[in-house]
Amino acid sequence: MKHSLKGLCGAGALVLPLSVWAAPVVEDLSANQQSNLYQQTQVRPEAGGNLVLFNQLQDNQRQIQELRGQIEELRYQLEQQKNFAQERYLELEKRISGFAASGGGNTAQGGGTPSSAEQGDNSDAAVAAADQEDRQAYQAAFQKVQARDFDAALTAFESFVKNHPDSPLRANGYYWLGELYSARSELEPAAQAFTTVIEDYPQSNKVPDALYKLGLLKARQGQPEASKQLLNRVQQEYPDSNAASMAGDFLNQSGL
Repeated sequence: MKHSLKGLCGAGALVLPLSVWAAPVVEDLSANQQSNLYQQTQVRPEAGGNLVLFNQLQDNQRQIQELRGQIEELRYQLEQQKNFAQERYLELEKRISGFAASGGGNTAQGGGTPSSAEQGDNSDAAVAAADQEDRQAYQAAFQKVQARDFDAALTAFESFVKNHPDSPLRANGYYWLGELYSARSELEPAAQAFTTVIEDYPQSNKVPDALYKLGLLKARQGQPEASKQLLNRVQQEYPDSNAASMAGDFLNQSGL
């Protein structure tokens, strides 16, 4: 019996360590939970980043659409300017044809009828006051317009206004410089020439035409308010002129 107990105790001594080492292992799930939470927090910023990229993409698309609209508007304005330039050129051609048919001349009030002044009628104060040299130089320049040699006409009128500073026909010379520059779509020098007629020669019969043409140029230059003011001025100050009638037509058609 003692031997049996002793054997059991010995066996127990052997079993006890085994039972201790064989105890069930309890896992620490908190570490896994923290790991999963970390992974989740890593995913959320990624999702937020995708949302930011999506919003940026929408903003870019909206900006592209706005730019396309601006491009279309600029294209429309450019086309309008081309149309205005062509209209002015055709008007100049019409005037030249009228001058050639009537033996030469210039429109006093902007219409298609040549004034008697440049047909040799001395009732026009400017022509009557001009001496023979002035008239010859002016007619030589104008004949180049009639011949449709616009480059030569431009050079001739530049020379005329430079070499005849006191000529009563100088306002007419500046007016034709405005017409010729306008036909070449050189808008700034054309505007300067018409402005010279208006400001330096307020008594000239070319002022109504110059106001009207400057109003058209301002429209071509993208300055609708300035254009409207000039065209209204023609109607108010020269209501009986052909230029006033044409200014009214342009205002109605353009919607200024």
